[in-house]
Amino acid sequence: MKAVWIGMVAASALLTVGTAQANPDLAKKSGCLNCHTVDKKLVGPALKDIAAKYKGDPKAADSLAVKVQKGSQGVWGPVPMPPNAKVNEADAKALAQWILTLK
Repeated sequence: MKAVWIGMVAASALLTVGTAQANPDLAKKSGCLNCHTVDKKLVGPALKDIAAKYKGDPKAADSLAVKVQKGSQGVWGPVPMPPNAKVNEADAKALAQWILTLK
């Protein structure tokens, strides 16, 4: 019984960690790469440019996560970023944290 319990805890921890890690696949699945690329401006700014703009801002991950979910306007020019209802809060935070690691 103890071994089963430990196995269940370990499996749930792995699932939790897995959903909190962002990568290009999550960005693609979430629709981010329809308007953004890592290196170049498309409809929206390059993800690397976003990382550079917010570098050193301790509130950047939270701020970007909100923008991923709720959209924004006027930050990068006249084209608004629409809200993304497909992205839950955990994935939005993971995406924001991943974007901030890009150089």
